[in-house]
Amino acid sequence: MTTTTDAGGSEAAHPRFAEALRELGLHELTPRIRRFPDATRTAAEAAAAIGCELSQICKSLIFAADGVPVLVLMDGASRVDVELVREALGVGKVTRAKADVVRETTGYAIGGVPPFGHRTRTRVLADRSLLEHELVWAAAGNPHAVFPMAPKELVAHAGATLVDVRERTP
Repeated sequence: MTTTTDAGGSEAAHPRFAEALRELGLHELTPRIRRFPDATRTAAEAAAAIGCELSQICKSLIFAADGVPVLVLMDGASRVDVELVREALGVGKVTRAKADVVRETTGYAIGGVPPFGHRTRTRVLADRSLLEHELVWAAAGNPHAVFPMAPKELVAHAGATLVDVRERTP
């Protein structure tokens, strides 16, 4: 298991995300942000570093729905079914957004996108699978930092609509 560094709190989070926590009145989360010396870009890396189940990681994924960015929050053990996202949004086509679109839309690089505190406002979908846990971990704006939050709170602060967009295995 990877250990955390001494740097925690607002120093661990991306400055934009730390500011978003203050603006949302969530400053009590700041000391709970954990920073790791090794990147936790993937859900598996994050779960290993934290010592939690893979499904307790909240992935923040940007898709393009008819060319318009949309954020999908998904548990770390699951994959997004883009056809279910398309149906939920009532659009013609959904694709994974390119890295430059992710950064332009959110202000963060892939692997560090938090569930809220983005540069621009986007539509947000959250898969119900996140609610299966008392606590989930999400990126704090960079690939080295994560924060814990109750899933219902996370969904509310992200302004997400609860949906079922998890890929089902036959």
